[in-house]
Amino acid sequence: MLRLITELPPHVAGIHAHHEVTEQEYIETLTSLLDDQLKRTKRINFILVLETDIKNFTSGMWCGNVALGLKHFFKWNKVAIVSDQRFLRGYSDLFKYIIPGKFKNFRLSAIDQAFIWVARQ
Repeated sequence: MLRLITELPPHVAGIHAHHEVTEQEYIETLTSLLDDQLKRTKRINFILVLETDIKNFTSGMWCGNVALGLKHFFKWNKVAIVSDQRFLRGYSDLFKYIIPGKFKNFRLSAIDQAFIWVARQ
Protein backbone atom coordinates (compact mmCIF):
# COMPACT_ATOMS: atom_id res chain seq x y z
CA MET A 1 0.00 0.00 0.00
CA LEU A 2 1.21 3.48 -0.83
CA ARG A 3 0.45 6.67 1.02
CA LEU A 4 1.39 10.13 -0.21
CA ILE A 5 3.43 12.04 2.33
CA THR A 6 1.56 15.32 2.60
CA GLU A 7 3.51 17.07 5.36
CA LEU A 8 6.29 18.19 2.98
CA PRO A 9 7.29 21.56 1.55
CA PRO A 10 5.68 22.28 -1.85
CA HIS A 11 8.94 21.57 -3.72
CA VAL A 12 9.17 18.00 -2.33
CA ALA A 13 7.05 14.96 -3.21
CA GLY A 14 6.97 11.80 -1.14
CA ILE A 15 5.57 8.32 -0.91
CA HIS A 16 5.42 5.99 2.09
CA ALA A 17 5.25 2.30 1.13
CA HIS A 18 4.07 -0.37 3.53
CA HIS A 19 2.58 -3.85 3.23
CA GLU A 20 2.14 -5.11 -0.35
CA VAL A 21 2.66 -2.72 -3.27
CA THR A 22 1.62 -3.61 -6.80
CA GLU A 23 3.38 -2.43 -9.92
CA GLN A 24 0.22 -0.68 -11.14
CA GLU A 25 -0.29 1.13 -7.83
CA TYR A 26 3.34 2.24 -7.69
CA ILE A 27 3.59 3.42 -11.31
CA GLU A 28 0.23 5.22 -11.29
CA THR A 29 0.89 6.93 -7.97
CA LEU A 30 4.45 7.90 -8.79
CA THR A 31 3.64 9.08 -12.32
CA SER A 32 0.83 11.32 -11.11
CA LEU A 33 2.89 12.65 -8.21
CA LEU A 34 5.94 13.46 -10.35
CA ASP A 35 3.88 15.02 -13.14
CA ASP A 36 2.13 17.26 -10.60
CA GLN A 37 5.40 18.27 -9.00
CA LEU A 38 7.03 19.08 -12.33
CA LYS A 39 4.12 21.35 -13.24
CA ARG A 40 4.68 23.26 -10.01
CA THR A 41 8.45 23.27 -9.61
CA LYS A 42 10.16 22.08 -12.83
CA ARG A 43 12.52 19.89 -10.72
CA ILE A 44 12.03 16.66 -8.76
CA ASN A 45 12.82 16.47 -5.07
CA PHE A 46 11.47 13.13 -3.91
CA ILE A 47 11.48 10.96 -0.81
CA LEU A 48 10.51 7.28 -0.67
CA VAL A 49 10.00 5.76 2.76
CA LEU A 50 9.98 2.00 2.42
CA GLU A 51 8.64 0.16 5.46
CA THR A 52 7.85 -3.10 3.76
CA ASP A 53 9.94 -6.02 2.71
CA ILE A 54 11.26 -5.71 -0.82
CA LYS A 55 9.55 -9.00 -1.70
CA ASN A 56 6.23 -7.16 -1.32
CA PHE A 57 7.02 -5.24 -4.52
CA THR A 58 6.37 -6.92 -7.84
CA SER A 59 9.46 -7.36 -10.01
CA GLY A 60 8.02 -5.24 -12.80
CA MET A 61 7.88 -2.28 -10.46
CA TRP A 62 11.66 -1.90 -10.62
CA CYS A 63 11.55 -1.77 -14.42
CA GLY A 64 8.84 0.87 -14.25
CA ASN A 65 10.93 2.81 -11.78
CA VAL A 66 13.81 2.92 -14.26
CA ALA A 67 11.43 3.97 -17.05
CA LEU A 68 10.11 6.85 -14.92
CA GLY A 69 13.66 7.84 -14.06
CA LEU A 70 14.58 8.03 -17.71
CA LYS A 71 11.34 9.81 -18.67
CA HIS A 72 12.28 12.71 -16.40
CA PHE A 73 16.02 12.28 -16.96
CA PHE A 74 17.15 15.89 -16.52
CA LYS A 75 14.49 16.88 -14.00
CA TRP A 76 15.82 14.97 -10.96
CA ASN A 77 17.29 17.18 -8.26
CA LYS A 78 17.28 15.19 -5.00
CA VAL A 79 16.02 11.75 -4.10
CA ALA A 80 16.05 10.36 -0.57
CA ILE A 81 15.44 6.65 -0.10
CA VAL A 82 14.59 5.68 3.49
CA SER A 83 14.83 1.97 4.23
CA ASP A 84 16.63 -0.55 6.38
CA GLN A 85 16.98 -2.99 3.48
CA ARG A 86 20.50 -3.26 2.10
CA PHE A 87 19.35 -4.46 -1.30
CA LEU A 88 17.29 -1.32 -1.83
CA ARG A 89 20.13 0.93 -0.78
CA GLY A 90 22.37 -0.77 -3.34
CA TYR A 91 19.70 -0.44 -6.03
CA SER A 92 19.24 3.26 -5.42
CA ASP A 93 23.01 3.74 -5.47
CA LEU A 94 22.89 2.60 -9.10
CA PHE A 95 20.61 5.51 -9.98
CA LYS A 96 23.21 8.08 -9.08
CA TYR A 97 25.44 6.67 -11.82
CA ILE A 98 22.65 6.55 -14.42
CA ILE A 99 20.46 9.59 -13.75
CA PRO A 100 21.58 13.16 -13.00
CA GLY A 101 20.69 14.44 -9.55
CA LYS A 102 21.62 13.69 -5.97
CA PHE A 103 20.56 10.36 -4.50
CA LYS A 104 21.03 9.55 -0.85
CA ASN A 105 20.07 6.57 1.30
CA PHE A 106 18.90 6.83 4.89
CA ARG A 107 18.03 4.22 7.48
CA LEU A 108 14.54 4.38 8.98
CA SER A 109 16.05 5.63 12.23
CA ALA A 110 17.33 8.69 10.31
CA ILE A 111 14.03 9.59 8.64
CA ASP A 112 14.07 13.12 10.08
CA GLN A 113 17.49 13.76 8.50
CA ALA A 114 16.14 12.44 5.18
CA PHE A 115 13.28 14.93 5.25
CA ILE A 116 15.66 17.77 6.06
CA TRP A 117 18.15 16.76 3.36
CA VAL A 118 15.62 16.40 0.54
CA ALA A 119 13.85 19.67 1.48
CA ARG A 120 17.03 21.75 1.66
CA GLN A 121 17.31 23.83 -1.52
